[in-house]
Amino acid sequence: MGKCMSQAMISKSLVFIFLVQLIAVSSEDGFIFNGFKGAGAKLSLGGLGEITSEGLLRLTNYTKEGMGHGFYSMPIHLKKSSSGIILPFSTTFVFAIQPKGEDANGHGLAFAISSLKDISEAMPSQYLGIFSNGSAKGEEHIVAIEFDTVQNLDLGDIDDNHVGIDINSLKSVNSTPVSYVDDKDGVLNLTLVSGNPMQVWIDYSAMDMKLDVVISPLGVPKPKHSLLSTKLVNLSTVILDDMYVGFSASNGAATSSHYILGWSFSINGKAQDLDISQLPSLPQQGKSKKNQTLLLVALPLAAVILLLLCIGGIILILNRRKKYAEVLEEWEVEFGPHRFSYKDLFKATKGFKEENLLGAGGFGQVYKGLLPGSKMEIAVKKISHESRQGMREFVSEIVSMGRLRHRNLVQLLGYCRRQGELLLVYDFMPNGSLEKFLFDKTRPSLSWSQRFQVIKGVASGLLYLHEEWEQVVIHRDIKASNILLDSEFNAKVSDFGLARLYDHGSNPRTTRIVGTIGYLAPELSKTGKATVSTDMYAFGTFLLEVACGRRPLEVRSVGEIVDLFDMVLDCWKKGAILNATDPKLGSDYVAEEVELVLKLGLSCSHPEPTSRPSMRQVMRILEGDVPLQHSPDGLQASAAAVSYDDSFDNVVLSYPSISDTTGGTESASEVLL
Repeated sequence: MGKCMSQAMISKSLVFIFLVQLIAVSSEDGFIFNGFKGAGAKLSLGGLGEITSEGLLRLTNYTKEGMGHGFYSMPIHLKKSSSGIILPFSTTFVFAIQPKGEDANGHGLAFAISSLKDISEAMPSQYLGIFSNGSAKGEEHIVAIEFDTVQNLDLGDIDDNHVGIDINSLKSVNSTPVSYVDDKDGVLNLTLVSGNPMQVWIDYSAMDMKLDVVISPLGVPKPKHSLLSTKLVNLSTVILDDMYVGFSASNGAATSSHYILGWSFSINGKAQDLDISQLPSLPQQGKSKKNQTLLLVALPLAAVILLLLCIGGIILILNRRKKYAEVLEEWEVEFGPHRFSYKDLFKATKGFKEENLLGAGGFGQVYKGLLPGSKMEIAVKKISHESRQGMREFVSEIVSMGRLRHRNLVQLLGYCRRQGELLLVYDFMPNGSLEKFLFDKTRPSLSWSQRFQVIKGVASGLLYLHEEWEQVVIHRDIKASNILLDSEFNAKVSDFGLARLYDHGSNPRTTRIVGTIGYLAPELSKTGKATVSTDMYAFGTFLLEVACGRRPLEVRSVGEIVDLFDMVLDCWKKGAILNATDPKLGSDYVAEEVELVLKLGLSCSHPEPTSRPSMRQVMRILEGDVPLQHSPDGLQASAAAVSYDDSFDNVVLSYPSISDTTGGTESASEVLL
């Protein structure tokens, strides 16, 4: 009996060992996944990343502007401890990209070697979920092999179907269109978004400093010729002793599902071959074919029915086309992000009904919507042809917001034009504008910690606009009503209808004066030039607005207008600057932080443009890395010395942005001619 039990235990052990080898085998030198069932503990998933019931690693589903990650949960030792020399490594994996539509798809996927396992701070779309703005920052060290399915000229992409080698930047050091060499037929092209599984082999030789990438359709033996071979790739400064390996994928306004079917990785040797017979199957795309025999029988009857319905159908189609007719111009093809159909937006907002109206102003109405199919919440800004914003500002918002990507900017998902209507589609911000939490008595007041977090978020977004993007972006209308809050009260800068772009190092052009009274820098009356410095002035006023809970200008009595800047400066001179703090905060705030924000607000709103800090300096001040330099006496002397153009004063009187002590308010952006 003991012998039988022993044999049974051995049999069970063998079965167990076989199953473990079948699913995932790992060691200090590498691992292998023939499908990912039961592999959840060995993978670290992020974003949309998940393991399906079939055992697929799905990095993204059909979520717009989504990204997903799947990394091996343990770090891989890639350097010799004694010499620091990079160890050779090898990997092979099978992937597939299934686009949602025939004419548009997501941005692709990448195999990544990263110093960080958690790269959730990265951005989707063209950044593939591995970088926040196109290049590594801080502690980030990333080597990636990208399988890119959208051409982004900003990043130097050669086409919309290529493989590239990226080292700490999405501007590839080498890239090539996707193909493989067949011994009989020669070079054969592959389409990454075909939906068909493909196998990739990546090998790095530290001795030769050579990185090879090979690709072929699944089932085709590994081609002898490399698709991409880059010599003299010294990764010693990028790869640390311990790194994480895995995958990242992203979608933009158009989407794809990105799958990994199997994966093998090895140090100091060739990666183990995947067992193709054990890989999970991909979901079926499209509808199944109809029974041909039934079709032949039903065809005559169907023809008669179609003939009878033809006239009515044509009329109905023409009417529907007229109802949902849109406009498309040449500039939209070149600059525009994803274009939504008017039909989808009409359904999403329930026909732009009053119950879905989020707000209205001089620039039009904003409606809440739920996209059919994806069930994604959106905000649709509907601008009529009578709007003061007009086509020029609409184009500006399309061009700038359609390409900007930052966690503290409201993401423009797409747009639509129909007859006299212009429509912009944004991420939906559940908590609306910051202005409502500051001035709407029906809403609870934000705590100081929430306000301070909002301030830091807005500063981070403006730093990206002013210094970190490929061009300088001047917002020209920074104020509380243009700061939106997501479900966790994170700040998002919105409304780029007045934005202007120019190249780094060049001078901005003179334009008409635009913005909101109370936030306009005094030098605008003389130069008419919007610069990062004029944005800084508005940001300073915004800081005072948030800390004091007051508008830039207030009417205390008939003919008396109190300037917020002067009020806070007067408190500072008296040694009681905290008296300017919003009374709704009570005593529940950090005095040092409030004092810092008030003084920083005055410094940013300094009458002399050259005395204002840059946004990068502001970030360092908010983090406590550098002190403030201005004194109240110096600020007051500068303010007294600044003179304004008489015509500017007339404009101020004609277009006020004020609140009065009786509770009535008037605050709107004005295009000032």
